[in-house]
Amino acid sequence: MHLDPLAIVTAFGLIFLAELPDKTMFASLAMGTRMRPLYVWFGTSAAFAVHVAIAVGAGSLLGLLPGWIVKLVSALMFGFGAFVLLRAGGDDDEEDTAGKTVTGFWPVFSTAFMAVFISEWGDLTQITTANLAATNGTASTAVGSFLALTSVSALALVAGRFIAKRVPLKTVQRVGGVCMAGLAIWSLVEVFTG
Repeated sequence: MHLDPLAIVTAFGLIFLAELPDKTMFASLAMGTRMRPLYVWFGTSAAFAVHVAIAVGAGSLLGLLPGWIVKLVSALMFGFGAFVLLRAGGDDDEEDTAGKTVTGFWPVFSTAFMAVFISEWGDLTQITTANLAATNGTASTAVGSFLALTSVSALALVAGRFIAKRVPLKTVQRVGGVCMAGLAIWSLVEVFTG
């Protein structure tokens, strides 16, 4: 297993930016106000590990196709990701945080796991992870994506309210969208020059 530091950093950066304004961040923030944050983080991290494994597996299957097809599919997926992020309004509301406090490791873990596991199916970050795995290698993409997803969850649990008040989510979405648009253009150029 070879880990490419540039591929890890690329996956981390893209997935981190794409996940930051995602509903999962707000779900983690909301769960952290009613449940023990460390237990929530364990649950969300376990769900992210499963999703990264699925996405990397799908990406490795894409990697079996001829190079120009993979690059074309990558360009289209990055273009779609850029469109989604740039078009998004950043108006996701925080979930209602009023409610009963849930205690105990397993109830909190399973609640956080299921919330993330269900909400992440077909999510932009899962598609981006599969896309990156097809072009940048599965192990490096898996490491970078998993670290990014768990970092966003931890960030939401530790400093979510601060971020929501100080950094406009629209700005984060635009930066992520511009990065993905750049990768789409780069992938298209590689189709015609490679």
